[in-house]
Amino acid sequence: MSNKNFSRRQFLSLGLGLMSSTALVGLAGCSEGPSTDAAATTTAATDAADSATGVDKDAFNALVASVEQASDDIINANAWAKSVKEAGAIRIGATRTSAIFSQLDETDNKVYGFDAGLYLGLTRYILGDENKYEYTQVTSDTRESVLQNDTVDAVFGSYTITDKRKEVISFAGPYLSTQYAILVLADNSDINSVDDLAVKKVAVQSGSTGPDVMAQYAPKAEVQEFSKDDECRAALEQGRVDAYVVDNTLQMGNVVKNPGKYRIAGDPFGPEEFLGIGVKHDNTDAIDFINDFLKKFEDDGKWDELYKISIAERCGIDTIPEPPAIGA
Repeated sequence: MSNKNFSRRQFLSLGLGLMSSTALVGLAGCSEGPSTDAAATTTAATDAADSATGVDKDAFNALVASVEQASDDIINANAWAKSVKEAGAIRIGATRTSAIFSQLDETDNKVYGFDAGLYLGLTRYILGDENKYEYTQVTSDTRESVLQNDTVDAVFGSYTITDKRKEVISFAGPYLSTQYAILVLADNSDINSVDDLAVKKVAVQSGSTGPDVMAQYAPKAEVQEFSKDDECRAALEQGRVDAYVVDNTLQMGNVVKNPGKYRIAGDPFGPEEFLGIGVKHDNTDAIDFINDFLKKFEDDGKWDELYKISIAERCGIDTIPEPPAIGA
């Protein structure tokens, strides 16, 4: 595995959204577990944090290792996959700072999380070795450009599918969906739903869909825009805002990485959005091959297992949701 860096904004400053209605129940549990008591969140996150990433590494690595390499016939029948195999490595655009989705564990220099499991699995499926990938760090500002200029073959990173983005790149998937969520300090008892945001000061990320979502669902809130996730959380911790609203996937990571500091207030809300895998615009071979891989991954039960390891076990979720329809 080689490493390239494009670092300007933290990748997960997406302001993206989203999970199927079934999955929403599970994601709400990531912060609150089976109850609305903030202590349940703290316990679940703390219990999960036995390693630098809080993931069952043995189970994660075994899952990745269980992905069987595609036959030569399958690879040779697809121009995109054939070119990747001939190159000897797949070029992945991703992040290593998302606790839930792709987090670098410096104790073993490996990545763990839901997105990481998918791109490691795809790497193994094409090349027979999950380590045969070149890593380029992406941000919300660089994801399209690294695909357009052919720096990477695919972008994995809680990447929300939108019509605007589809004008310049294409997506395989979707593989997950989610909505928006409200982050408050763990000892905040005043905010427990989107209705409680009226006349409250609420942080959102500039350049995201957050301001529009707030205008629709909490029009009486006083919205303050910040450029990055850590700036939003700093404003929350310093008392300059009462809550922080962004995509639930990012909020899950914030809770898991900071046990006892935050809680997610109430249920996710707003429009359902879908997460996909970015590829070069109109590269139908890449789309078809990755979608076939995702379908096999789901049919073999590996999607459920990856969700369990990366999200459910760390967030106290009892029910594994149905993944969204691929190609929808």
